[in-house]
Amino acid sequence: MIRAVPMMHVPDVAATARWYESIGFTLDGTHVDCGEMLWARLTLGASEFMLNAGGTPSQALRREVDLYVYVENLEAAYAQVGPVAELVEPIHDTEYGMREFIVRDPNRFWLTFGQPSPDREPAA
Repeated sequence: MIRAVPMMHVPDVAATARWYESIGFTLDGTHVDCGEMLWARLTLGASEFMLNAGGTPSQALRREVDLYVYVENLEAAYAQVGPVAELVEPIHDTEYGMREFIVRDPNRFWLTFGQPSPDREPAA
């Protein structure tokens, strides 16, 4: 099997991992050295990504990497994520056949949660 797994560099791996756990991700692996978490792997369903130490804080509107999370129930995801995350865009329908909302994580990386619109299949 061949697959690509994104890795985001963040200033505080442990704090970022805790935030992702608070919105439903599972912490599936870590590397700790001298009491500091330097790396983490998080999963949600069949998706996974990694966090690595060494990232820098940012005040940018949008970072270099976004995560797109396909969900089966967008409203349920919004109810879980909305109270914890900084909202960028509320639930909306797109011209490409998705229903989405966008939030920003503590490091200002965007996460878009999306589900195919009930009346339209997403564009290929």
